[in-house]
Amino acid sequence: MLQDPIFNLPDLLSVIVQGKVSADIITSYLQEDEIQKDAIVYVPKDQTEFDIEIDSGKFSWDPDSSNPTLEGMKLKVKRGMKVAICGTVGSGKSSLLSCVLGEIQKLSGTVKISGTKAYVSQSPWILTGNIRENILFGNQFDSAKYNRTVKACALTKDFELFSCGNLTEIGERG
Repeated sequence: MLQDPIFNLPDLLSVIVQGKVSADIITSYLQEDEIQKDAIVYVPKDQTEFDIEIDSGKFSWDPDSSNPTLEGMKLKVKRGMKVAICGTVGSGKSSLLSCVLGEIQKLSGTVKISGTKAYVSQSPWILTGNIRENILFGNQFDSAKYNRTVKACALTKDFELFSCGNLTEIGERG
């Protein structure tokens, strides 16, 4: 009668510990400071020729540190430019992108953004569903726009490899 509960006790303890760790992580996240509301100035497109402009930027992941993560940042990206950010591991590439997103503490300087911005992290984030749903990301299906996107991303040959094409299930079930 007590054999099954005693046998399951190690699994129960493991689940409790995992739950505690998860709860601590969530608590820590929820207690973090909010992103600075004034970190970025949004400029209408008709008032500037730049999509991104950082002037005398000083940024830090730890605002209390005496050594800022990035200092003396100057960057101007004209509308329509394609920019590659290259560097060694730990050189500040992701921190620079975080400046543009307003996700790193701005200590001084200005960050101006004109238009919209998007960030694609190094780790893929895939919705459970099919490939088309992941590309649409909740937007309405517009055949012409969708086909242009697929062509621009050179996905046509990839879709041909799948028996269901762009309707192939991916994510947890795929």
